[in-house]
Amino acid sequence: MRIGSIDIDRPVILAPMEDVTDRAFRQLCKRHGADIVYTEFISAEALRRGVEKSIRKISVTPGERPVAVQIFGNTVESMVEAATIAETYEPDYLDINFGCPVKKVAGRGAGAALLREPEKLSAIAKAVARAVSVPVTAKTRIGWDHDSINITEIVRRLEDAGMQAVAVHGRTRSDMYKGRADWARIAEAKAACSIPVIANGDVWSADDAVAMFAETGADGIMIGRGSIGNPFIFAQSASLVKQGVRLPAPSYRERIRAAIEHMRLSVEYKGEKYGILEMRRHYSTYLKGLPGVSKVRNELVRELDPVLIAELLETFEARCEALEREGRLTEAGEYLNDHSPRLILNYQPNTNLSNIV
Repeated sequence: MRIGSIDIDRPVILAPMEDVTDRAFRQLCKRHGADIVYTEFISAEALRRGVEKSIRKISVTPGERPVAVQIFGNTVESMVEAATIAETYEPDYLDINFGCPVKKVAGRGAGAALLREPEKLSAIAKAVARAVSVPVTAKTRIGWDHDSINITEIVRRLEDAGMQAVAVHGRTRSDMYKGRADWARIAEAKAACSIPVIANGDVWSADDAVAMFAETGADGIMIGRGSIGNPFIFAQSASLVKQGVRLPAPSYRERIRAAIEHMRLSVEYKGEKYGILEMRRHYSTYLKGLPGVSKVRNELVRELDPVLIAELLETFEARCEALEREGRLTEAGEYLNDHSPRLILNYQPNTNLSNIV
């Protein structure tokens, strides 16, 4: 798949996700095999006003490349201005969000709402492509609802507007994230245009990645929710897709170490307070299914000191190792008896929450 100077065979890509694909998570996914990563989606109006949170979102590091910055808005003027600002941060390419289904975006005429206004969608795409020198792509859905699926028209319009690739999520806006993504509609989109098509929706494993390539004929695939707490999915998928080699499931050690690394990166980029608070949503997915996870998760979300959080996770790892030596736990963290062992952690974290505002 070629986008500007990027030329990657069947890339496995991290999808843009609000409050997930920040700099810390992007770097972690790159280290675990993601070919391309996307920023969180960024409001064009917020960029125009110089909102600090949006500026933080747009900042990228060399270790993330190739990286795409995604923007959303509902007017030509705001999107052109935002695109020119975003270009100064030197992304490998810009992406326009024509697919976000949430009310705060689509309800304001941006994201997936533009699927109901194809002429306006085309005008925005064309104007942004002309305004910047970096490649421009788009991400969209198959339609607003099941009575107005128009993905073939949309991808043709995007190609005519100068988009160098289009990512298609196989759901309508009305579906939100329910049901199954319609991969057949992605295949229709691929057949309807000559630019690269990236398939998105319901890749939860390396086997899903192989199946998505086969069923859609896409040039690349994009993984969103399946990567949360599981950055290992990128290397697993790339290996099975490109070499036919199935990598083993991550061990409990690797999962716990990834959680520690993610936390440290979050603190490094956002500071101790916000880095720790925003990391709390991720612990349950990294540790899912491990023995005593409820207890340790409850301790983790109450702790504010990154050093003590790392110690708590390391203690948890040591307890899992003890269970493995006893023959009660596999290396992958699976129980070897009918009842999950109760883990008693000899650890009393700081429970003072007075400095949370």
